[in-house]
Amino acid sequence: MNEVTRILSAIDQSDPHAAEQLLPLVYQELRQLAAQKLAREQPGQTLQATSLVHEAYLRLVKTQPDRHWDGRGHFFAAAAEAMRRILVEQARRKRRHKHGGRLHRTDVDVGGLAGLLPNHDLLALDEALTKLAAEEPLKAQLVKLRFFAGLSNEQAAVVLGVSAVTAKRHWRYARAWLHRALSSADEPSASP
Repeated sequence: MNEVTRILSAIDQSDPHAAEQLLPLVYQELRQLAAQKLAREQPGQTLQATSLVHEAYLRLVKTQPDRHWDGRGHFFAAAAEAMRRILVEQARRKRRHKHGGRLHRTDVDVGGLAGLLPNHDLLALDEALTKLAAEEPLKAQLVKLRFFAGLSNEQAAVVLGVSAVTAKRHWRYARAWLHRALSSADEPSASP
């Protein structure tokens, strides 16, 4: 049993000092995952990797003391889910009128207004991912691990307990499914 698994077991047994021992062991790995995820976010993202890790860690360990971990893989899968929820909550918060609603910030450069980048709609992705999870939970979990936690195909396969080849096949399916779902969400509906 590795050190992380041992500490997660101690947390399950309500050891009051176990949570303090866990953070130094997983912090660097969680921070790397958060940094990878935030690097793929659209410009103007105000959340920093450190803040994302701290918020996810608090949600996982401090606010859910009765949660049980089935080892390192389960912990990192839960961390990916916590990061996803935090990013979705932030996207929803930014959409509120008092935070600028759907207004977009543009930068002025020498050539004039910078062209707008393709708009990555995190809320639409979350909605599509929820639908995928209802149909294909394992494939949706793979997307969360790859997209939100920044895990490689091999790392996600280990967490999910499947082969790398199976994970790659699931990833292709999930990407195509989400692309279709997001493309159909962008199409205007025909009026009668």
